[in-house]
Amino acid sequence: MAEFKVVVGDPETGATYQRDVDGQDANRFLGIDIGEEVDGSAVGLSGYSLTLTGGSDNAGRPLRSDISGPNLKQVLLTGGTGYKPKRDGERKRVTVRGREVSEEVVQINAKISSRGDESVEDLFSESADEDTDE
Repeated sequence: MAEFKVVVGDPETGATYQRDVDGQDANRFLGIDIGEEVDGSAVGLSGYSLTLTGGSDNAGRPLRSDISGPNLKQVLLTGGTGYKPKRDGERKRVTVRGREVSEEVVQINAKISSRGDESVEDLFSESADEDTDE
């Protein structure tokens, strides 16, 4: 069974919210690529739509949008996600994960792309109250 930590960014306010997702809600993210939209109800944002912007696996390897599939690849990077060169012209072979979300991914980054009727703060505070009642 898949289990993720989803970090949702709100572009309007600049705030971020974390939510642990497992079970049926986590299965909604499996097979989705970076850049695709997913329904926000999986993380407690009913009526919202989220765009996946990145993520990482259990070893900290990032998901790269220019590599297809969910598997690990060793690529020669000159910069971008997964490697920051210290001087001009520097390159390095780095192991990264493809753009598709799989069960090996532990963190998913997303941003709000379309809004619902209720505010984000209200929806996340309601779901936090429900979590503490259990």
